[in-house]
Amino acid sequence: MKGIVWLASYPKSGNTWFRAFLANLLHGGEQPVDINQINTDIFSARNGYERALGWETSDLTMREIISARLAVQEAMAREEGAVFKVHDAFADPRDGQPLFSVPATRAALYFLRNPLDVAVSFSHHRGRDVDNTIARMNNPQTVMAGSKDSLDLQLPQPMGTWSHHVRSWVDAPNLPVHVLRYEDMLARPQEVFTAACRFAGFPDEPDRVARALAHSSFETLRQQEQAKGFRESVGGRSFFRKGQAGSWREVLSPAQVSAIVAAHGDVMRRFGYLNPDGSLPEQ
Repeated sequence: MKGIVWLASYPKSGNTWFRAFLANLLHGGEQPVDINQINTDIFSARNGYERALGWETSDLTMREIISARLAVQEAMAREEGAVFKVHDAFADPRDGQPLFSVPATRAALYFLRNPLDVAVSFSHHRGRDVDNTIARMNNPQTVMAGSKDSLDLQLPQPMGTWSHHVRSWVDAPNLPVHVLRYEDMLARPQEVFTAACRFAGFPDEPDRVARALAHSSFETLRQQEQAKGFRESVGGRSFFRKGQAGSWREVLSPAQVSAIVAAHGDVMRRFGYLNPDGSLPEQ
């Protein structure tokens, strides 16, 4: 089946968990797939982008690289089984222009997590304090891998604020998008992962989904990381840390919670992370 399936999310929102599940689902083996053999491509990786473009990105300006994005995606969409992880916003926060081609898209799965928990998990992943991460989540100019002083293995990924990121994907015109809340993935995995598979055209047989879920359980992933490391971890810090919802209650100060709610309250309320009156749910 041709056309790209995007696995899109703000960082630390369940994307890697689903990629591990998908690797096990497609492999269908009796043993879990090695976490360092999860082969979902990352769209921002320079090498894949360059193969599709037929040109080294180091020879191009950033404006030229961004201008070629949609054409690169349409070339990639002609291949069978194209699945890409992305942390870019769907629309560039700087000018509102789409960064993804709707005609090239078969389906988009958008992984959504309470931004209060994102702040905690992303801070650990980055090795930065929570206030620094909250400022990053609230900054319209945020770009991942955006250093101008070195040639990163990944191309810059415009993200904008957490709210912009969410809205840009879930409200993108004519985009076939299915939203998975991290909290629902934890609470009802068989139901939620099956619905995502069905939407994206992946195998959805109950026994096969159940086995893939068992092989990608958080405990299994954490044990693998402890035994052999994980190539996507940063600075030697554990990638699979807790895998819980609500840990923000033990970490964030009232001022930090207020800073996130003030910036993202509308989207939090829309997706059930705030009550209709703007108050925080009890649990």
